[in-house]
Amino acid sequence: MTNPPKGPVLFDLDETDSAPGPSEAPPVPEPHLDPPRGQAMQSVAALTARPGSALARWFWRLLLALVGTFASIAAWNVATGLIAANPILGYAVTALILAFVLVCLAIAIKEIAAFSRLAKIDRLHHAAQEVLAAEDLAGARALTDDLVTLYKAREDTRWGRAQLAERRDEIFDAAGLVAHAESALLAPLDKQARREVEAAARQVATVTALVPLALADVVAALTANLRMIRRIAEIYGGRSGTLGSWRLTRAVMSHLVATGAVAVGDDMLEPILGGGLLSKLSRRFGEGMVNGALTARVGVAAMEVCRPLPFTAAPRPSVRGIIRSSLSGLVVTEKG
Repeated sequence: MTNPPKGPVLFDLDETDSAPGPSEAPPVPEPHLDPPRGQAMQSVAALTARPGSALARWFWRLLLALVGTFASIAAWNVATGLIAANPILGYAVTALILAFVLVCLAIAIKEIAAFSRLAKIDRLHHAAQEVLAAEDLAGARALTDDLVTLYKAREDTRWGRAQLAERRDEIFDAAGLVAHAESALLAPLDKQARREVEAAARQVATVTALVPLALADVVAALTANLRMIRRIAEIYGGRSGTLGSWRLTRAVMSHLVATGAVAVGDDMLEPILGGGLLSKLSRRFGEGMVNGALTARVGVAAMEVCRPLPFTAAPRPSVRGIIRSSLSGLVVTEKG
């Protein structure tokens, strides 16, 4: 075994000068950071579009029936016992119970009316498709009469109803009559619905980017999308209740999941926000942008579901256009 040489050790400084400096060093790879994919909106879509089993539905129905039966018996026994012990107090409690029952009946009637209006809009949508396919002028005129009846109590459609009534008998083409009804009645409603979609997309993007709490982005995305879909239904005349809003949300999300439209990333956002800009943003802000883009896509699908007429004369709203108008300002703020 040889001993190391003793004495000074010489270093060639010329070789060290050729080594790259810190500014020329390649960036440290971060394989754990995947590109933003909008996990909050994908979680919302998976939650709302999940189909329920028949066994689970029967479980909840029977459970509600049993709870309602026992609650009714208990309320009756309490009321009759109080009337026997203290008539004044007993009758007061009975009046409170009756008032609660009346409120529950009013809520049930409201939900039934909401489902009826949603079913009517769905029938109008299918009737319009059949009229256009068969070129049925009589069916188109009946369809326009139903549209006028649907919107006759709304002041914001008065001008459109007047325009439709003025030219209804002058158009002898089914497609032309449906297109005129779409332009006169639904064009202003489309603008209102688009504003709702833009506001919801901006809200979801902002909350996701600024609130770092766990599950806060999922809750914000769920509530914002439920509110957006309900407002879109109200704009088009649906007036959906609580159960109706949930049913609409499930229908919209199921359609998006079936078509694979809940996946969006650089391919959609970079042409709008600028090439490579999404990868230069912070991780949280990038997630917000993707969640906002998915909310815009949900909003366009909700417009198609809640609209009483399909998009024929009027162009279908562009998801990229909605993203550009609602999210571009957030990017400017982030860059500044």
